Amino acid sequence: MLRKKISVIGAGSVGAACVRRLVERDYADIILMDIIQGLPQGKALDILESAPILNFNSHLIGTNSYQETANSDVVIITSGSGRKPGMTRDELLLANMKIITEVTRNVVSHSPNCIIIMVTNPVDAMTHLAIHTSQFSRNRVFGLSGVLDSARLSSFIAAELKVSVKDVSACVLGQHGSNMVIIPRLSTVSGVPITKLLPRETIERLEARTISGGEEIVNLLKTGSAFYAPSAAVAQMVEAIILDKKEVLPCATYLEGEYGIKDSVIGVPVKLGRSGIEEIIELELTMEEKQVLATSAEAVRELINIMKGGSK
Repeated sequence: MLRKKISVIGAGSVGAACVRRLVERDYADIILMDIIQGLPQGKALDILESAPILNFNSHLIGTNSYQETANSDVVIITSGSGRKPGMTRDELLLANMKIITEVTRNVVSHSPNCIIIMVTNPVDAMTHLAIHTSQFSRNRVFGLSGVLDSARLSSFIAAELKVSVKDVSACVLGQHGSNMVIIPRLSTVSGVPITKLLPRETIERLEARTISGGEEIVNLLKTGSAFYAPSAAVAQMVEAIILDKKEVLPCATYLEGEYGIKDSVIGVPVKLGRSGIEEIIELELTMEEKQVLATSAEAVRELINIMKGGSK
């Protein structure tokens, strides 16, 4: 049986970490592509030289050519400018818009049947841009959002309650960023809502820390942004697709009326399998939760409109 092919565009910290996690899973061949001469080749070679120690047989090459990515099953886009201290995700918008438009065109021309996973921030707006640029159906273009955000919240809840992270399930919807929507009553520890386990002030503190989770790391690192948790989140999404796991994961998804929202991209739970998004899961939300989610979608829509203005 032919091995699956995964291409990662962008050999920065997130892209290289994604490649490392995926080659070690040993179920696909990987291409690491970047326009910087030597960068993807060097990182790919370094990772490949760990194969005899970690015992994987994935084929891995680094390249500066999109031709090497041809006929990929999944393409992960991490290209673009990263956030610097004091910078909002939204300030990245117009700079990364030009990069993502060009990258998406190249990806589509070489892998017209691929599934695209967007990682570049602001991810909701960039996912919308990639759908528009690629002309792919929405089930084949979606972004990293809720898998990472819910992992951050779950880790904070587990630490607060001193329980195993395996027992924690966090519900995070909406925009990846300041308009994130956390649903405490649907966030549980072994099925018990955290609203019954933690006081309101503690929940609000954990929510605030989750919303600024990426910013906290940027401010600590000074010269970079998060990559260990984001790469783990991407790998979980890729695995659900490559292994056709039908796993329900929150992803940045283009909505066409689900949750009462149209023409915006926000994080909602979806079933991921071989063909990408196979179903959008609609949670039963209260009126108040629906309103907050609609506000989050509107914030993304504003970014989409800025991009429309910036492309004229």
